[in-house]
Amino acid sequence: MNKEQSTPTTSRRQFVKTAGAAVIGSGLAFHSSRAKAFSPNSDTLKVGLIGCGGRGTGAANQALNADENVVLHAMADIFPDRMEKSYTNLLKLHPDKVKVDKERQFLGFDAYKEVLKSGVDVVILATPPAFRPDHLMACVKAGKHIFCEKPMAVDAPGVRKVLEAAKIAKKKDISLMSGFCWRFHTPKRETFSRVLNGDIGQVTAVYNTYNTGELWSRPRQPEWSELEYQLRNWLYYNWLSGDHIAEQAVHSLDMMSWALGDIPPVKATGTGGRQRRTDPIYGNVFDHFAVVYEYENGAKGFHFSRQQKDCSRSYLAEMIGTNGRAVADCIRRKHYLEGAKAWKFRGESNDMYQTEHDELFAGIRAGEHINQGEFMAQSTMLAIMGRMVAYTGQTITWEEAMNSEETLGPKIDEYNWDLHWATAEVAKPGITKFF
Repeated sequence: MNKEQSTPTTSRRQFVKTAGAAVIGSGLAFHSSRAKAFSPNSDTLKVGLIGCGGRGTGAANQALNADENVVLHAMADIFPDRMEKSYTNLLKLHPDKVKVDKERQFLGFDAYKEVLKSGVDVVILATPPAFRPDHLMACVKAGKHIFCEKPMAVDAPGVRKVLEAAKIAKKKDISLMSGFCWRFHTPKRETFSRVLNGDIGQVTAVYNTYNTGELWSRPRQPEWSELEYQLRNWLYYNWLSGDHIAEQAVHSLDMMSWALGDIPPVKATGTGGRQRRTDPIYGNVFDHFAVVYEYENGAKGFHFSRQQKDCSRSYLAEMIGTNGRAVADCIRRKHYLEGAKAWKFRGESNDMYQTEHDELFAGIRAGEHINQGEFMAQSTMLAIMGRMVAYTGQTITWEEAMNSEETLGPKIDEYNWDLHWATAEVAKPGITKFF
């Protein structure tokens, strides 16, 4: 595995101080105190899509639905077939809003740079997570508003870069919206607001799960290089996805963090492995994780996730407090509190994915620039920390995890189709070392 040069350290105390400046505990958006009118293209907002897979295409659709006067102006991907499929589907949905001429359909590892130079105002980042920190930083430096899918990084150096980009975005009044969709879900907003209001007392434990089945894989084609095969099956390579605790289960860890006021833990201990998905098509990722996070006030977070076929499923956050219990169940769609202030959500739900973009574009129009950089970086780091303790079998502190110099993949300017990246072996707790 490669290592980057040493970067400035970020301690838990420093992170708490930084995160405390933003109103993130409720899950509501942080608004800049310097509200001002949006100036570039104030009539028509031009959107650029970087990453034309299923999630990117879905996010672009929601962006085009979020504002009456918005167009898709440019697109970028490394695969022509993904670009064509995304373009065709979006054109069918929005024939009057997809304005992407052929000269603004950019292909290649540097295609994101061309999108940023094309005159766009808002950028959707939806590539595999390995690319996210560098793409995010480039967008911020270019002065573009951003919707940034989760997770935001696959290693600690990437998280530190995300935090740096978020600080620059605040200074430049750039909107930065995260893809942690449950924070935009009406039932969960009401549930977690009650938890944070003290309706179940002090939260002493949060049990969260993301137990699901197996996901897709794409068969190797004779014309594909090894790099193309891995990029087309990026879920199964930790240098591209961060492993499934980061790529998928991070949603549950984000709910845990939300319930605990978005304060980082002191340390974590865990385990994991691969029992079911042992075939080489599953790359080098685990198929299950179990992690315990310990907090300074004595609270604990218990995380359990797996991707195993024909096993029971669970996707929830259960909060235990000194005066009650709260449950947010994503599968059964039940949200309730038990105890002295018992409550059950009975209102109408919403399309949380659409709400993300509705609020992003409304904020841009109003000059109230949303910045969710701190909590989105922390939740991503919780997943990376969980992977670290599971891979190594060691107890690791927040400071150690945040200051790790382990980098899982190549630097952004090293990508090319002749690149031969040595994929790490499947981790073995007690043998794999912590960097």
